Amino acid sequence: MSLRNKKIPLNNGSSAIPAVGFGTLIPDADATKQATRTALEVGFRQFDCAERYRNEKAVGEAMKEAFEAGTCKREDVFLMTKLWNTNHRPERVKPAFEASLKRLQLDYVDAYLIHTPFAFLPGEEQDPRDEFGHVIYDPGVKLIETWHALEALVDEGRCKAIGLSDVNLEKLKEIVAGARIKPAIVQVESHPYLPEWELLEYCQEQGIVVLAFAALGHGMDPKVLEDPVIVKIAQRLNKTPAQVLLAWAVQRGTAFLTTSVTPRRIAENIEISTLPDDAMREIRDKITTNVRFNGVVDTGVPGFIPRVNEKQSSVSTGNA
Repeated sequence: MSLRNKKIPLNNGSSAIPAVGFGTLIPDADATKQATRTALEVGFRQFDCAERYRNEKAVGEAMKEAFEAGTCKREDVFLMTKLWNTNHRPERVKPAFEASLKRLQLDYVDAYLIHTPFAFLPGEEQDPRDEFGHVIYDPGVKLIETWHALEALVDEGRCKAIGLSDVNLEKLKEIVAGARIKPAIVQVESHPYLPEWELLEYCQEQGIVVLAFAALGHGMDPKVLEDPVIVKIAQRLNKTPAQVLLAWAVQRGTAFLTTSVTPRRIAENIEISTLPDDAMREIRDKITTNVRFNGVVDTGVPGFIPRVNEKQSSVSTGNA
């Protein structure tokens, strides 16, 4: 059975998120626009953006063109973006949100996430550092205060759902306990080398959708795509290793993000179908490697976005 059209209902009743998602952390604006255009054409209807990626404008342009051309309708696309660490202070949340909307050329987003639970020094410098090269954090704001500012955005109607990203289970429970509007989505790194079973179980109890980034391991060593268990299943089922990994992600109850600028791979990553039960068991029982590829969850510094001079363009190839 095809999984490309599966949707997962959100706990606030606003809508459902397509399980198959496209991440837009692509360094070049033209490449971002083309990849987004291709993803829409082949059928992706869930897109993840972020203020920090510095390319919301390119995504918005591709979306606008697709809507005007009749490729898809706005109401058929689930689009989310994320609040960056330097805008955690409550008074900075709404201006940051409105700036993202303007760049995306949209009247609303389907979900708005806090990019990481770490607050950085407020300001225009996205990567604030002291003279020793250490990140300058902002001790003057608590995450729950930022969360309440996001709740106000939902009240205003231009943000249908809110969530968290790069968060651990302990911090998530803290927000759930203090929230008026419960998180609808939690975006975390997850793949067979980092299955996050405990977090997933908690989220499913709470009706929170787990959205997996780096679902293919981000091409880092050890390579999940080259894992012997995955390769053998792919050969047996006449699928690519990527299709096996992405089907696994959907069947275990998560949504996922995958990023590519190659049209063939973009098309391949949406053509996924149900794995047999024995394949799901093999992945759970036979893969013992445990690796986190992105350290953002510990520091708030995105592991897939190399630090650069703010006047230069960001260079990266994945989602964080």
